[in-house]
Amino acid sequence: MIRTHILAIAAALAISLPAVAETASMKLPKYERITFGSGLQLLLMEKRDVPMIAFHARVAGGGITDPADRDGTADLAAELMQKGAGNRDALQFSGAADSVGATFATQSGREALVVSGEFLSRDRALMLELLADALRRPRFEATELEKLRKRTIDGITAARENQPDAVIDNYFDAFLFGGHPYGRSASETTLAAITREDVVKWYRNNSGADRTILVFVGDFDSKALAKDVKNAFGDWQKAAAPMPKIAPPAMQKGRRVLLVDKPDATQTYFRIGNVGIARKDPDTVAVDLVNTAFGGRFTSMLNSELRIRTGLTYGARCYVDRESVPGSIAISSFTKTESTAEAIDLSLATLDRLHKASIDEATLSSVKAYVAGQYPPRLETGNQLAAKLAEIEAFNLGRGDVDDYGRKIGEVTGAGAKSVIERVYPKQSDLTFVFIGNAAAIREAAKKYGEVTERKITDAGWQ
Repeated sequence: MIRTHILAIAAALAISLPAVAETASMKLPKYERITFGSGLQLLLMEKRDVPMIAFHARVAGGGITDPADRDGTADLAAELMQKGAGNRDALQFSGAADSVGATFATQSGREALVVSGEFLSRDRALMLELLADALRRPRFEATELEKLRKRTIDGITAARENQPDAVIDNYFDAFLFGGHPYGRSASETTLAAITREDVVKWYRNNSGADRTILVFVGDFDSKALAKDVKNAFGDWQKAAAPMPKIAPPAMQKGRRVLLVDKPDATQTYFRIGNVGIARKDPDTVAVDLVNTAFGGRFTSMLNSELRIRTGLTYGARCYVDRESVPGSIAISSFTKTESTAEAIDLSLATLDRLHKASIDEATLSSVKAYVAGQYPPRLETGNQLAAKLAEIEAFNLGRGDVDDYGRKIGEVTGAGAKSVIERVYPKQSDLTFVFIGNAAAIREAAKKYGEVTERKITDAGWQ
């Protein structure tokens, strides 16, 4: 994430500098919202400071729409959308964007497929052509699918062998969420089973105008661009299948432990947590503040204890994953094999201290200033603004998500922070643990945290 001085963006984002340390006072620039008869949502924000246009297309769906036993279908589809579309094969498609110095990227997340990039405003016609081809006319060529599948499977295998921190979240989500859609992610087995027909069927069912939010931010005339978008997307049909509804996952009760055995490991990677909050939770700003204090900055409680004071790790944090329904909240770190129990115990003691002592006024004031200072640079560039507008639209947040953010920071009190801690942060009695490490060396330590389920890191899949 790019960090720049607040002064550099004050004019563009109307930041109130005298109040920024306390309230992050800022307003989203004006933007226009257009709804097509097909259900396509178009958001246009003129930003004429540089001759660039950023775009962000969000198609509702993503991993939660993968067919049974075909986890990773959305991931493959997203990547293949830029590996040949319309009249261009993979090389020609990437070459078209490269030839004008543009960026063009696709990816699939848990709940959405995203196409994003940035072009010079003079290349608007090419931008719309490539975007429309990727979204509406992907080729899904069999040769490209096979190359992508092999590369993805090889990447998972390599991560299991050499980079456990790259796969531990897959294990944690599977263990925490179980059969809920949030517990699913691509594995070697599911990827190997996916055919081109699976990808084509997934695309037909889950890609369409009614699932899509198109955002453009930059140097353009809104009326003219809206006309061009209508020409490119006006006859796009709806997705063949409705967007599935997701039930909120159940909070896990009691303690349980997943130990993933990696016999040659010299470190233990761990996650400790439970189910947290949704993106639209009314206390999301208060959670931002509390989590900054607990595990979101270098001087946080967790990092201070596990890294600065004891040197047990190079870093410790707590993340809060917020989607349309509650995602996970988890302590994340790693330590030497021989200090596994010490690091886990200290993590739990720090969580316990958060519950018992909450956050004092001095710390609350400090994190307010920190969050206020970190917030405006996240909405500096055209790409950042486009992604934020798509998020606001997707979660039905309204522009108050940005415009009122500073005010909400200022309104959080010590009592409010304590209430959030009690409601959102897991109790000692209800914790899910995932460890990746040398089981022979840490098995006995793991047993004291709960009932242990054990598996080998070489086993395919995550469940």
